Amino acid sequence: YIVTNNHVIDGAAELDVSLNDNRTFKAEVIGTDPQADIALLKIDADEDLPYLPFGDSDNVRLGEWALAVGNPFNLTSTVTAGIISAKARDINEYDSNPQSFIQTDAAINPGNSGGALVNINGELIGINTAITSQTGSYVGYAFAVPSNNARKIVEDILEYGDVQRGILGVSGTSLNP
Repeated sequence: YIVTNNHVIDGAAELDVSLNDNRTFKAEVIGTDPQADIALLKIDADEDLPYLPFGDSDNVRLGEWALAVGNPFNLTSTVTAGIISAKARDINEYDSNPQSFIQTDAAINPGNSGGALVNINGELIGINTAITSQTGSYVGYAFAVPSNNARKIVEDILEYGDVQRGILGVSGTSLNP
């Protein structure tokens, strides 16, 4: 199983997954959560593949080192380093889509989406997801879906076929003075 961003695979008619050793596999979409921007894919390999263990993103601390892995600008297997700048960050608090991103200053650019944000123990703490800049490229901060959120989404997709969310029945909005 492979966890990535929904926006990476959205609208694709056919999916191929390429590994670092240049092997390519046809991928099947097991499920998606567009709201959280997470997708779960499956490939069939003849052998066990290496993987990253999930870390506990709730235990991530501000100032902790993080590594962002991805393929920005078609550069294969790029790793950048930074620190955790913030937790529970909502990029746009006015869009009625509450978010809870990990913010990092590890360089994340187009092509890093769906890649791993890893702690110094080699554990997955986030899925690189978004940048906000006027140029569309890295400007000093980027955002990742916390691994605990991604894990819950993956477990729900595998168990129920979709994501189970609690509903309070009350909605709120930001108010100005």
